[in-house]
Order: sequence, then C-alpha cells, then structure tokens
Amino acid sequence: MKYNTIKRLFDIPFFQLQNNPLSNAFNNKQNGQWIGESSQSFIDKFTLLSKAFLELGIQRNDKIAIITEVNCTEWHIIDMAIQQVGAISVPVYPNLSEADTSYIFNHASVKFCFVSSQDLCKKINELKSELPQLKDIYAFNAGDAGNEFSLSSLLSLGQKSDKDDLLIEIKNRIQFEDLVTIIYTSGTTGKPKGVMLSHKNIISNIIYTIDCVPTQLGVALSFLPICHAFERMATYLYQMVSVQIYFAESVEKLAENAQEIHPHIMTVVPRLIEKVYDKIMVKAHDLKGIKRNLFFWSLELVKNYEPFQKNSFLFNFKLSIARKLIFNKWKAALGGEIQVLICGSAALQTRLIRIFDAAGLPILEGYGMTEASPIVSGAKWVKEGYQVGTTGKPLKNITVKLAEDGEILIKGDNVMMGYYREPEMTAEVFSEDGFFKTGDVGIINERGLLRITDRKKEMFKTSGGKYIAPQTIENKMKGSKFIEDFMVVGANEKMPCAFIQPDFEFLKSWIKEKGFTGIDVTSNKAIIESKEVSERIQREVDQVNQCLGKWEQIKKITIVPEIWSVEMGVLTPTLKLKRNSLMKLYEREYQLMYNK
Repeated sequence: MKYNTIKRLFDIPFFQLQNNPLSNAFNNKQNGQWIGESSQSFIDKFTLLSKAFLELGIQRNDKIAIITEVNCTEWHIIDMAIQQVGAISVPVYPNLSEADTSYIFNHASVKFCFVSSQDLCKKINELKSELPQLKDIYAFNAGDAGNEFSLSSLLSLGQKSDKDDLLIEIKNRIQFEDLVTIIYTSGTTGKPKGVMLSHKNIISNIIYTIDCVPTQLGVALSFLPICHAFERMATYLYQMVSVQIYFAESVEKLAENAQEIHPHIMTVVPRLIEKVYDKIMVKAHDLKGIKRNLFFWSLELVKNYEPFQKNSFLFNFKLSIARKLIFNKWKAALGGEIQVLICGSAALQTRLIRIFDAAGLPILEGYGMTEASPIVSGAKWVKEGYQVGTTGKPLKNITVKLAEDGEILIKGDNVMMGYYREPEMTAEVFSEDGFFKTGDVGIINERGLLRITDRKKEMFKTSGGKYIAPQTIENKMKGSKFIEDFMVVGANEKMPCAFIQPDFEFLKSWIKEKGFTGIDVTSNKAIIESKEVSERIQREVDQVNQCLGKWEQIKKITIVPEIWSVEMGVLTPTLKLKRNSLMKLYEREYQLMYNK
C-alpha cells in the first residue's frame, strides 16, 4: 500500500510534498482574494511554529486548545506544529457555553490556547481566573491578543530558534500508537467526554475511507466545524490524496464561494441539506405558470428515484428534461462540478437523498462517531456500494456485529484509546470481547450495507410497554415542508406526543400565497397561534401517523415559537437535539400535553 510510510499525522504533508505537491494546498479568502499556501510553505510554517513551541518550553503531552469560528489554514498550521513536538491538541467549539468551555480546559489541563478572533480571545480571558493551568492565549492574527501573543510572533520566534536537531529527535520518538488529540464530544446529555485518539486511530481510518470517495478529485470546499472529527478527518484525507482545500468564508457565503472555486467534493450534515432544500422550496412557491408546473413535475418525477437501477427509456428521457430545466440550476449554485456530497452526523431523509441524487448531486451517507475516528461505514457511488437509506458497507479494516438487541458493535484500529481521565466510563462502553458499544441500533441488509434505525439511549417505552424509536418518527415528520424540527416525547407515558418547531420561513411564504391577511407574519407566536397554521401542521402529522404503527402515532403536539439553536443550548454543535435541555425548556407544555 502506497500510504504505509505514513505513521504519524504530521507525515501526511511530507507525503503530499513528495508524491504530488500543490501550489495551493490550502486556500483562505482575504480582502476578496483567494490566498493559497503551497505544500512546501505549509510545512515550512508549521516547522517554524514547532520550534517556537520548544522555545516556549512546551513539553510532550502538554495540552493545547485551538478554537476557531471559521475553518482556515492557520488552524492546520497550529495542529501540525502541536503534533510534531508530541503535545496534544484539544479542539474546542467556539459556540460552547462558558461552563462547558471552562470544564474542558480544566478537565484536559490546557496550558496554551489559540483563538481565531478578538471575541474568542475576550471570552477565554474572562474565564482565565477559573483556568489555573492556562498560561497564555495566542491569536491567529496579530492584534487580536496583542502583537506579542500572535501566530506571526511565534513564527518569528521559530525563525530565530536553533532547536532544529531537538525537533528532529522529538519527532523520531513519536510512535504510531501515541495519543495525538483529545476531542470532547458535544454530547446530547451530561458533561462533554474527552475522546482520546492516536495517530494510528485516525490514519487507519483515513486510508480505508479513501476507498469510498471518487478518485479524480481536485478541489474540496471545507466549512463544517474543523473541531469535529468528521471534517478534521476529511481534511487529512484531502491532504493525503493531494486535493486542494478551500475554506469557505461562512455558511452564508457557501454558495458564493462554491461558484468561485467549483469544488468537486464537500462534507455536509443533514441540517444543511434540509435548509438548502427549504430555501429552494420557498423560491419555488413564488413561481408562476409553466415554471411552477415544471418545478413540481420534476419533484414528483424523482420522488422514488433509485440510483443504479434500470429505468425505462421514457423515465430517463423525462429525467434529462428535469435536469436540464430545473436541477442543473441547483448544481450550478454549488459551482457546477460537484461529484459527491459526503453526509454524516445524523440520518438524512431518504426523500431528500433521492431528489439530490436525481439532480446530479449524489449524496453519500456515512456512519460513524468521534470514538471511531470517526468513520465506521461509508456509501460508495457504485451499484454494489450504494442504496438510498443505508450508510454503505463497513470499512474493510473494521469488524461490525450486531448485539441481540440490534446495537452496533465495532472493533478495529480506528476505535479510540478511551475517554480521557474516565477509566470507568471507558470500561462501560467496551464488551468483554473488546467490541466498542456504539449505542446505535441498526441492521445489515442482504447486500452487506448498514442501515441505522435509531439511537439506543433515545429509544423509550410507553407505559403500555411498547418501544418507541424517536429518530425514525422525527425524520418522517421533518419530511414536511412545514416542519423544521421535531422531538418525540413520552417515556413511561401512555402515548407519544411531540414538540414541533415549524419552518417559519416557509410558513410566511405559505401564508402570503394563501392570502391569510389576518396573521401577523412578523411574530412567530402569532403564526403558531393562528388556526390556519395549527390545523395545517396537524394535517401533516396526521398524514405521517398513517404510516406508523398504532402505538407510535403522535397523539398530541405542541407547536413552539422559538427557533432551536446551539446558542439556546438545545442543539449540539453538530445540530442534534439536546433532549434533556428541550424537556426542561418545555416542562410546562409537557405537563399540559399529558394533563398533569
């Protein structure tokens, strides 16, 4: 295998330089221009920074936090520099609460911190009295933390350093099995857990994930949080196969950036695909006449689309028309050259997968978790490796089996070393024969493809003893254009009920289209309290209920005016529901639904 020389993550840039060097390996947009960093200059910079770390007295296994609001080259320079001196990186989400940020810093004994902005610098400085181990805060850009505490000042320090031989000696002592990073999981309940990953964990995962992606890739657009294992592993993969990485300025500028650079690949999460689709639908409802008819005819045509299946000549002819007149505009909005969208973090509605696949924007779903570095299985855009609603085949170096209750158990080089400073918690998640208990429930179909059915911890019983799998129901409900988010409740109650966050943007468009002049569309509260809206959403729920077992059907709903967000503390940074937080927020409404 050509990648067998890579034994530490910091070997990857040198592998790229030797095998296929790039003049613009990393690219940030500054003052309206894309600024590239070559393979060689990238290595030069993180080597200087490593020497600066030695000058600062940073020791092997010291913990260094990195916090950024947007993905950028600087993050990767710092990441590689940390690795080369044997220190441990601790990536942190920028939008975590002060309590969680403080907990992570203290739990990991973080000594140094790098931040991407003045706001983040201020946030950490305000916490500093609670962080006795933290020595200094450095900013990516000079001025954000004082010129003497910036990345550029450290690069200058590295240029003056004579510790080249010491750095080589330290690098040579770093082993394949050594700890390289601690990633704190966002968690839907409880305190964050520090997942310890080694060079071996991540490198083995990258090498076997390469098999899932197209071979002819030139440009990647990166925008998912780099502190998340999914995007981080993807960027290492891009480096290994010499794909140019462009960092989006923001999610809001994603389409603009895509049209500038014409990416071939992007990693996405379901919430993003849902929001893109919702925006398309809002615009579609403003269409008139033949344009409107063509749009909805196209959607109806592909609602049962199955890639790689034999379709009739007539269907293919109609699809070619739909692509030419409707779907090619979707593709053009993402630069026109997308080969695949890699989707992870949670299950995506199969309805949307079919539509995007038919539109020429193939979505490859994968399954994984931080503890697996992170990929367990990945779909591949070939007939034998793809089926809508599955996450593909397990990677070739991973053993997957199902427990009696359907829980997915895994074993392989990618499985974490354990939870940092939590030996008892670590022991709890491993079976006697060494398999990691994922907490997810799934099936492996006759083609060997993995399908995730629910999260074990989120499944519950009603007082009648019937099991409810909330994620399955929630995904069906979110198929409605009226519903943005949905949470099923009812553990130990006589029936399942739900909280609904409507899609307010779509509702405003719908209200306007229907001519309901008596509804104040500037107020979310007024929207949900209107008879027209509440009855329409109830009809959507009733329609999905017809496809559910009698015990699963949602008997009562509460429509809420708030837009659930990370900042509210009710979504994780990867946009999953924090069920306990939502239950606390709507405790009164919960009591009313169950007449308590």
